[in-house]
Amino acid sequence: MRAKKPIVIVGIGQMGGVFARGFLSADYPVYPVTLDMDMKNAAKEIPEPVFVLLAVPENVISSVLQDVPDVWKDKLGLLQNELLPYVWEEQGITYPTAMSVWFEKKKGQGIKVLLPTPVYGPNADIVKTGLGAIDIPCIILPNTNALLMELVKKCLYVFTINIAGIKVGGTTGKLWAGHRNLVKSIINEVLDILGFLSKETVDRDKLISFMADILPKVPDHNCHGRVAEDRLDRLLVHAKEAEINAAVLKSIKEHSCNK
Repeated sequence: MRAKKPIVIVGIGQMGGVFARGFLSADYPVYPVTLDMDMKNAAKEIPEPVFVLLAVPENVISSVLQDVPDVWKDKLGLLQNELLPYVWEEQGITYPTAMSVWFEKKKGQGIKVLLPTPVYGPNADIVKTGLGAIDIPCIILPNTNALLMELVKKCLYVFTINIAGIKVGGTTGKLWAGHRNLVKSIINEVLDILGFLSKETVDRDKLISFMADILPKVPDHNCHGRVAEDRLDRLLVHAKEAEINAAVLKSIKEHSCNK
């Protein structure tokens, strides 16, 4: 059997580690690149990988994309909780493999799957194979419109629970059961901003129904993550760019500052 070409993973945190195990289990050689390493030097050693996955945090993905060597650019795979097409388009990337990850891996804990991970792009089959090798469900999407909807869903979910968590804390189950009006007001403002960022008219009814469906299904998920305040700050920057009032988000920011 001919050996498979290697996969490069940039960023070896909890998420990168899961994908590394999946690809190794699917018999792909994996070449890890940490954020302290020089990607250009790595590209000299691995000039023809079959796939290059960027598993880096939201606050550094733009700078990492700027530094991706040209020989890797047509093989990129992207994942993060705030991923939308403008993130890669602003860096001149035209057709990456992008995914909306719906499993969690926290330090000292196992993998928790919330939903199947949807993926679209030229190397979607590699992602599905790698995740399937470690029993994480994955679905390949039919087109870019379907991908955009899935990316918006994940952004909406993460932004909503984190921002609500700043105000009331608790879990997603308690959030939906006891603070539904707050959740709906946050959803509406987040959707205004996501519509601006995605340059598309978002299907509000469908997305609100999605949130009403998923929150009760993951009742034990903590709302206030360690980067919740950073996410709120990023959203407010985008709201200002779009000249969106975002009164509820601003009030939660004030609440956070006055704690």
